[in-house]
Amino acid sequence: MATIRDVAKLAGVSVSTVSRVLNKNGYVHTETENKVADAIQRLDYEPNAVARGLANQKTMTLALILPDITNPYFPLLSKAVENVARAYGYSVILCNADDHLGEPKSYIELLRQAYIGGIIFATHALEPQDIDYLNKHQIPFVVLDRAPTRQYSVVRSRNYEGAKLAVRHLLDSGCRQIAHIYGPPEIFTASERRQGYMDSVQAYDWYRPELMVPGDFQLEGGMEAAKQLMERHPDIDGIFAGNDLMAVGALKALLRMGIKVPEQVAICGFDGIFLTEVIEPELTTIAQPIYEMGALAVKILLGKIAGSDDLDQVHELEVSLVVRQSTKRGKLE
Repeated sequence: MATIRDVAKLAGVSVSTVSRVLNKNGYVHTETENKVADAIQRLDYEPNAVARGLANQKTMTLALILPDITNPYFPLLSKAVENVARAYGYSVILCNADDHLGEPKSYIELLRQAYIGGIIFATHALEPQDIDYLNKHQIPFVVLDRAPTRQYSVVRSRNYEGAKLAVRHLLDSGCRQIAHIYGPPEIFTASERRQGYMDSVQAYDWYRPELMVPGDFQLEGGMEAAKQLMERHPDIDGIFAGNDLMAVGALKALLRMGIKVPEQVAICGFDGIFLTEVIEPELTTIAQPIYEMGALAVKILLGKIAGSDDLDQVHELEVSLVVRQSTKRGKLE
């Protein structure tokens, strides 16, 4: 494999001259530049991206920091990020933070030392000091699913409106007492969906706070929450779960308890992951445009890398109701 020294020798120039040509850094005479280009072509030389990054203080690499790689929501998001990044000549590093406080900071420092081009954060563990660090070291970044802010770029979906859409659909399906399984309260998307549920049902005489049970955005949490709800409130006939994993868990628990879905209890989730289509009965869900969110995040980040300073705004995408078997129960008379 040819090296930069081989290119310099064939072109009859110094290694530093070849480096200036590769990095477009500094003046090089046109004739000399042509000699270097010819040598590169003849030797089939491929510049080392890391070495070029050391010269430019950045590489053609982006990072995507995720909270939980096991959640089926994130593979589709990752696919979108990688596909769009590759189309623009960038590669992508995936980092799994497990939503532990302090974990993003260690990744940020590591990525800074590797001259990362920019970072997309899908983790909710990002703290204000992390934002300060990114700004201090001029690392371009975009954040997914955060509260609206003018301090940095956010890509998110309409969580509150989606929750209200889910409850309205359950009511229209004939449900007369709807419970909610919610995600971690400290996660903004979970609190938005919970608020959407509360604002939709508080006016009904059947509503009481005990109809809301935590499920931690996990399948096991959804199972346990559904079990608790049905044991304590057997008259429940509808469940809105704050994400699809909890909805799948709730469905599993109800079937184990001998409760028919949707005849006795209708279930609606939130996210639109593929898992909702492969189980029986198939789950109704509020679908986020997951792929579009990932693609948009990359395009915004590349704009920031290119120097655009007008991108620090909230980009909010619409959600949609996908009706499947878990809520097709007919309106009760």
